[in-house]
Parts: sequence; C-alpha cells; structure tokens
Amino acid sequence: MPRATRDGVSLSYDHERADSDGSSETIVFLQGLGFGRWLWRWQRQALSDEYDIIAPDTRGTGRSDAGLPPLVSRLPRRLRNPLISRVAGYSLAGLAADLDAILQDAGVRHAHLVGADLGGLIAQEYALEYTRAASLTLIGSTHGGPDAAPMPEETREQLFGAPSGSDRETLRNRMRPAFSERFTNRNPHLMDRIIEWRREQDATGAARTAQAAALTGGSVSDRLPQLTVPTLVIHGTDDRVSPATNARLLAERIPNTQLELLEGGSHCVFIENDDHVATLIRTALEEGLEAATAVDDMASPRRT
Repeated sequence: MPRATRDGVSLSYDHERADSDGSSETIVFLQGLGFGRWLWRWQRQALSDEYDIIAPDTRGTGRSDAGLPPLVSRLPRRLRNPLISRVAGYSLAGLAADLDAILQDAGVRHAHLVGADLGGLIAQEYALEYTRAASLTLIGSTHGGPDAAPMPEETREQLFGAPSGSDRETLRNRMRPAFSERFTNRNPHLMDRIIEWRREQDATGAARTAQAAALTGGSVSDRLPQLTVPTLVIHGTDDRVSPATNARLLAERIPNTQLELLEGGSHCVFIENDDHVATLIRTALEEGLEAATAVDDMASPRRT
C-alpha cells in the first residue's frame, strides 16, 4: 500500500485505477469515526470499473500511524480518554491536511469526496480549505457545532461506554445503533464478518478517542454558504447515530445540494442499501460531469 507522510506521521491508503492511462475521475472514500477501509467495500466494488478509487486509512486506523504520544496511549482508559479529548485529540483541520498530503502523494488534482459521519465532516473542511475537491457526497453526516442535532445520549453511551465482555462482544454491542435491527437479524453471518474486519482494521481505543475529539469539537457550520462544489446529501430517516435533521440542515445551508432521505435507512445505510446508494453516487457524479463538460464547451472558443 502507498503511504504519505505529514508531520512525521505515516498515512496509508489504497489506490485502485480504473484505467491504466489515468484518465478516469477519482473518488475518495472517507471513513466514519473509528471505522476501517472495509466500510466502503460495497461502493468501491460497484464504482471501481468507472472511477479511480482512493481509500485512506484515517490517522490511527488500519495501517496509518496514530501520531499520539506513546505514554498517553498506555494510560488506563479512565485517565487516557479525558486527556486525549482535552489535549491530544485530532482536529478537523489536521485530518483535512492529512487528506491533502495523501492526494498530493497520489498525484490527484481533482477528486470527488464521499464521506460518512466524521468522513463527511472532513470532506466539508477539505472542500472549504483546499482546491482539489470536485464534489461532495455526505452520508449520515453533520456540519458540527452547537446547532447540529446531537447524537442521542443512549447511542453515545452504547458507542463510547466501557467495554462489555470480550472484544467481539464489545464490537457487536457498539455496532447495534449503526444498523437496523431487521438487517442485523437477517444477516448474522455478515455481521460476524464485519466484526472480524473491525478487529483487523478499525482504530485502536486511543486513536478512536482522538478521532471523536475532531468530530465533537469540529464545526464548519458558519462556513457552509462558502461551499461551491456540487454536494449530494444522503441520510437514513431512522439514523440513530446522526439524526436526519442534520441532513436537512446541510441541504439548507450548502448552496448547490441534492438531498436524498432514505425512508427507514440506518446510519450504515450505504451497507444496508448498498446498491441504491451506489446508484445515487454514480448518477450524481455523471450528472455533475455532464454539467461541467457543458460549461467547458460553452466557455471554449468556437472555430469558424
């Protein structure tokens, strides 16, 4: 896997090319809080024949270094988490800078950013501060800040509470708010596989806490009107992690936005309804590229 470096921290990413000549548009998939690259396996498979794919390991996830002070990571959880949250947590600006280092390393000048929850917030920050974002797709995300709809307290306790039982039992319990009960009951073998992917690729406890600091402390709310790239907002109406109100707030404040509310959809709607979400992304990108081509044609000098 290729690697980029920022501030002495090694950042790993996948880079799949649809065409050997490098002529395809690029999609970058940005993970949610604590999740590894496995999160986007369905969308990557659906779109990799048409688009180049970049899938970074968020700092502290998968093969990317955490960049946290070694002594902090070794502290007991009850001491470590408050310290990381107040002092050593990641910032939204820093995670966006990580993304830019990866795109520079990959030689990508323009990319379509697809992000879930924290990944969607990173995508917004990146599009506001850097020039490589061609479009945004925000799934189960938020703009952050005090006026965003907060995570329900019951969900927060389940996601961030103390470990319960074995490693697998803890992961299974923490996954429940992200999926619908119906999907979980109908797909027991898939849920078992997801647990193993999580054990292999997800962020460690310390890095997950550091990522959470960026999610809870970051906000782009007051800058949303400055977002000029085409934006697709996808959100499940039954999202128990990020209430669907956040999707409506994003659509109201970002000037060029298409809102898709999926009835009954969960936080991981891109897994439970993977084909539909992949089609929404593909259609939005195709329509955006066609519009951009039409503008370019109008702006180009005509031959007489």
